[in-house]
Amino acid sequence: QVQLVESGGGLVQAGGSLRLSCAASGRTFSTYSMGWFRQAPGKEREFVAAISWSGGNTFYADSVKGRFAISRDNAKNTVCLQMNSLKPEDTAAYYCAASYGSSSDTLQRGNSYSYWGQGTQVTVSS
Repeated sequence: QVQLVESGGGLVQAGGSLRLSCAASGRTFSTYSMGWFRQAPGKEREFVAAISWSGGNTFYADSVKGRFAISRDNAKNTVCLQMNSLKPEDTAAYYCAASYGSSSDTLQRGNSYSYWGQGTQVTVSS
């Protein structure tokens, strides 16, 4: 069992940066791949980024490549999402999630994740 708590969301102007954090409970954090998803009002949840259990592999949605960076610290049971050059279309609730999967295709699917956080809101003003 893993419990996930996101933090770091807020209101930022376009072009600005935010750093989201996800704190995980449980002793098995390092065995999970971790992902970030987002959902804007009236839209479906979409994949943002994922990182393998070791941190050796990272995957990104095309819409955030070059602007966002995912990282993890297994000693601290945390995964972070550094978001730079934010755009109004990045406005959404952001969720971290834990998965037993490892491949790029698997980690881009929301139904591959077993545990989810409650989300943190990111609002980018134009």
